[in-house]
Amino acid sequence: MVDDTIGIILLVAGIILLAAELIHPGALLLIPASVLLMAGFLWIFLPNALLDSDSGIILIIVAAVAGALLEIPYYRWVAPVHAPMSTTVGTLVGQEGVIIAPVLPDTLRGKVRIGSEVWSARADVAIAPGTHVRVVGGSGVSVSVEVIASGSEPSGVPP
Repeated sequence: MVDDTIGIILLVAGIILLAAELIHPGALLLIPASVLLMAGFLWIFLPNALLDSDSGIILIIVAAVAGALLEIPYYRWVAPVHAPMSTTVGTLVGQEGVIIAPVLPDTLRGKVRIGSEVWSARADVAIAPGTHVRVVGGSGVSVSVEVIASGSEPSGVPP
């Protein structure tokens, strides 16, 4: 019975690691969980095989390899690779937006909404909120804008 206690502890530890991996994917706990589960089963059902022969060690290695082979597709399914969703100032040049906070010359307090993003805006002249503008350049996290002539409609801004 004492020998079974160690096996049960190994099984419980393996189950806890497996549950932790399922709750928080990406913690890389699937391999140690599979090794602990295999060791626990071996300890309970074949106690002599785990310690007294090479077959126990071989089964533990098989459990680790099986865990690794399951873990790789599991992580691809849980966390598929996507292209980064970052917008740079260079991709905004030519796009149009609406000023949502007053733009004053030589400051970065102005704000412009371009699509669904809000950027710090700067310009050579003061621009009031609600004015339609076009991005002409920028650096870092701010864009340089110019007022669009009142006769043209902005193309990238929802009404």
